[in-house]
Amino acid sequence: MDTVAAGVTQLRIQRFVNVYFVETGTPGEWVLVDTGLPGSAKTIIAAADKLFYPGTRPEAILLTHGHLDHLGSARELADHWKVPVVAHPLELPYLTGKAQYPPRDPTVGGSLAFMSRFFPTQLPNLEERVQALNTDDPAAPFLMNWRWLHVPGHAPGQLAFFRPADGTLLGADAFATCHHDSVPAVLLGLPKISRAGTPFNYDWEAARTSVQTLADLAPKAIGCGHGPVITGPEAAAGLRALADNYPVPSHGRYVHEPARTDASGVEHLPPAPKDKLPLQAAVIGAGILAGAAAWLLTGGRRQSRKAKAQHRAYTTALKKSKGYQSPPVPPLYRGGVGD
Repeated sequence: MDTVAAGVTQLRIQRFVNVYFVETGTPGEWVLVDTGLPGSAKTIIAAADKLFYPGTRPEAILLTHGHLDHLGSARELADHWKVPVVAHPLELPYLTGKAQYPPRDPTVGGSLAFMSRFFPTQLPNLEERVQALNTDDPAAPFLMNWRWLHVPGHAPGQLAFFRPADGTLLGADAFATCHHDSVPAVLLGLPKISRAGTPFNYDWEAARTSVQTLADLAPKAIGCGHGPVITGPEAAAGLRALADNYPVPSHGRYVHEPARTDASGVEHLPPAPKDKLPLQAAVIGAGILAGAAAWLLTGGRRQSRKAKAQHRAYTTALKKSKGYQSPPVPPLYRGGVGD
């Protein structure tokens, strides 16, 4: 676990995604921000018990957004702790199984985009647990002196949380504190403020605007959904540099036209570009199978010829040996079937 700022602790889950324990401002009370991948509940509970006291529980679970690496253990944790899950209203269609997020874009480039082809799309259903954030109140729920910001582009109702008193920012996946397009860089945790979630960004202009909004806060301590904690002057400087030179990909499904979403889910999708990888994989796979079949067939014939030759040599040797008698011929083959 790493300290982001006073009362804010980052826990890295499976070297890939972060969750945050945030003290509310009332002694002994705290909230959990995001829940990591499915199967992370025991790790998070154990960390909470160590950080606070055995048997502790949060006031609530705050979701920055509902992608699987942030939502994954929400249902299990909410049931265990008997606490509500709070999310932006625009996330509710996806959190309650009524809609699916805009499809990921594996053609946008980078190792994360390549791997995204194999990520599951089914999300846990939080219909009985999730509550809508009160968007009329800029204060973050349960957190004194914190406010929330709507930062779409990566997810329709994505939230960031900011504490003005000391400049602490939890940026969700509006950006990352590692080179998020590279899976090895994410796993190594190398610090670098960069764009986040390339294959999942469905609106690049909104994503750019969200980063600019957060850069204007000039944060002094940053924790994001992916990557290590960054504090000090490089936090604000790195985020400002990203905002001023936000790198939109040169190609991809949503580069020239975003997906459009509303309170019910996805309203419009641009056409999907042709994904060459499945065809290439099929061709490569067919070639491998054909080669394997040919090898088996030719190898099988060679083995068969070799076995027959060995059998003839063995039989000849036996005939030359003393006392050899030819084996009896089965009745079926003596004069024809039925003799």
